[in-house]
Amino acid sequence: MDQSYWRTVSLVTLWQVSASICYYTVFAATPFFRDEFGLSRFSVGFVVTALTLGYAVWLLPIGALIDRFGEGRTLIIGLVGLSAGAAMVAGAPTYALLLAAAFFLGSMYATAIPGTNKAIYDNIAAGRQNFAMGIKQVGVTAGSGISSLLVTGLAGILFWQAGFLIAAGVGIVVAVIFAFFYSGYSDGGTAEYPDFGTLAHNRPYRVLVVAGFFLGAALFTTTGYTVLYVEEEIGTSVVFAGVVLALVQLFGSFGRIITGWLSDTLPGEPDTRIGAILIVQAVVGAGMFVVVATTDSPWSAVVAFSALGFFVLGNTGVYYSYMATLVTADEMGGATAAGQLALVVGSVVAPPAFGYLADTVGYQSSWWLLAAGTLVAAALLVYAIRLEPPVDEPAMQE
Repeated sequence: MDQSYWRTVSLVTLWQVSASICYYTVFAATPFFRDEFGLSRFSVGFVVTALTLGYAVWLLPIGALIDRFGEGRTLIIGLVGLSAGAAMVAGAPTYALLLAAAFFLGSMYATAIPGTNKAIYDNIAAGRQNFAMGIKQVGVTAGSGISSLLVTGLAGILFWQAGFLIAAGVGIVVAVIFAFFYSGYSDGGTAEYPDFGTLAHNRPYRVLVVAGFFLGAALFTTTGYTVLYVEEEIGTSVVFAGVVLALVQLFGSFGRIITGWLSDTLPGEPDTRIGAILIVQAVVGAGMFVVVATTDSPWSAVVAFSALGFFVLGNTGVYYSYMATLVTADEMGGATAAGQLALVVGSVVAPPAFGYLADTVGYQSSWWLLAAGTLVAAALLVYAIRLEPPVDEPAMQE
């Protein structure tokens, strides 16, 4: 693989890591929000909802802007905004302002997936794209893992806001590096705003987006409640719970790399083989939610959550690779935004529902809820594969 390939992949992945460090600080800090503002588990869920709602509101507009004007400058502005958002969350004096700051932070993260996906598919040759996507998506789990260690680790040494401030500083530094070295700038040329009407008539893509709702509910709720669950239900320290979340993200990274490699190397039609990988991840992920619900010791939690991370957090690279077999290259920005919106809408609804069940019935029922949703996603994916893709030149080609 040539120098240009690794330059693009490295810069885009570095951007994604730093952006995710800023964004996922909120998920790692749920115990501190609960103590600082006197919140119930249900109220903690609304902090995650505010974050992901900001993300959801801006995904489609930003996806359209990226398709029209290119990803380079958008990614720089987004990372600076993410740094500001992390600092705002750290400085929020009231619960209401915490929700507002989380909403702003989430809105800035809307630049991430559409922008980085477009950077990969515009600058990486066909045949290398799935592996590059898997590496880039590791930036999400790596950033989340780093943020969990930053927030929970520094809270005991300094103060709980320290991790947020360091994340903000890292974001500014990486924004400068990206602005200086990224060479894939584009003004969008003659591209038009994405035709969401055409995407809506693409039946396999439409089914994939619906499945994304359930996949997103599982993914974001897992990251949002792992620290709180391990601390409260298993009875560990916050630092140990932060390490468990970091392991969830680490194994999610392994899942993204391995499934990205498999997507490029296994035989068969791209849509069939990549969709099958995603189905396997969903089915096994549902089983792991049932296992997590029965964990009762720190070390069994380490094993169960690590496996959960591999399958549930490790599926987003394949999710977008499968999407690329269903839409054209010109549609990838808008298609990614709509697909990511489905993931995020799931994360808007599921965390409060999870927290409500944990408050009223117990955590076991909460994990069972995620297991059921993930099985629904698997069934939808089976149906999507049986439908004929309507495009002649998908973004991801052999």
